[in-house]
Amino acid sequence: MEPVPDDVLRGRIDAGLVRRLVAAQFPHWGDLPVRPVAVGGWDNRTFHLGDRMTVRLPCGEGYALQVAKEQRWLPVLAPRLPLTVPTPLAAGEPGAGYPHPWSVHRWIDGDTARPERIADLTEFATTLAGFLAALRRVDPAGGPAAGRHSAWRGAPLRTYDAETRRAVDALGDRIPRDPVTAIWTAALATTWDAPPVWFHGDVAFGNLLVREGRLAAVIDFGCCGVGDPACDTVIAWTLLDGPSRTAFREVLGVDDATWARGRGWALWKALITLDDADPARAAEARHTLDQVLAEWREG
Repeated sequence: MEPVPDDVLRGRIDAGLVRRLVAAQFPHWGDLPVRPVAVGGWDNRTFHLGDRMTVRLPCGEGYALQVAKEQRWLPVLAPRLPLTVPTPLAAGEPGAGYPHPWSVHRWIDGDTARPERIADLTEFATTLAGFLAALRRVDPAGGPAAGRHSAWRGAPLRTYDAETRRAVDALGDRIPRDPVTAIWTAALATTWDAPPVWFHGDVAFGNLLVREGRLAAVIDFGCCGVGDPACDTVIAWTLLDGPSRTAFREVLGVDDATWARGRGWALWKALITLDDADPARAAEARHTLDQVLAEWREG
C-alpha cells in the first residue's frame, strides 16, 4: 500500500473500517457491534468490539511498530504487575485499505484518572509508584531497547535537545527563558548509568484508569521498553501535587539525577504542546510548565 500521512489516516479510521477488518480476519467476531470508545486516543484509535473487547488501530507507521511489541511482551509483564494491564487477544493484519497491523485486546473497565475522580491523590501516587517499581523489577533480558518504537522514551533525554531549544526560542517572552533553560541544562547533565530496566513510557492520566476513586489499571504500553526509567516520573508534574509528588518519589525511590531527567521530560512535552491547537492540551501543557517551574524555584 502507498504510505498515508498520519493526519489523513486518522480521518479514515472509523467503525465501518473496523467492522470490515474484523469480518475479514476474525469472522467469529464479525457479528459483534463496533462503536468508538469514549476517549479514543491520538496515537491509536480504539473501538469497542462487543462488550468485552477493544480494537486498537495505530494512526501512523511509527505507532504501528508497537503492535507486535505489545503482543509479545504484555503476556510476560502482566502476571508480574500488581494492577490490571491490557490483555492481547488477537493480532490483525493490514487490509480493507488500512495499511498497518492492529490488535484486539480485552476491555478494561475504568475511568481516566482526572483529579476529580481520584479519592485520595497521595494514595493514588503511592499505588502508581508501587506499580512502576514492580515493572522495573521484571527481568529486562531480551526486552526491546529504547528507540523509535518507544518514541525514544527510555533513551537519553538529549534526543529531544534540538526540539526543546527550538520551542524555547519560538515561545519567546511567553515563558521565563532563564529558569526553563536552567532546568533543561540540569536535566541534560545527568545520565542513567545503571543497567537498563523496564519502563512504561507514557504514564499519563489518560493511560491510568480508576474505579471507585482508586487506581485500578494501567493501559497503553505502546511506548514501553527497556532503558532509562526517568520518563515514567513525568506524572509527578502533570497530575500530582506537592504531597502526592513527594510520596510518589519516596515509594519509587527516585534519585536526584533521575528526578532531574524526569523533570526534563515533563518540560520538553510542555514546551512543544504549549501552542497546541486543542485548548485542553495547551492548558495541560501550561499547568505542567507551572508545576515544573514552581518545584524548581522551591529548590
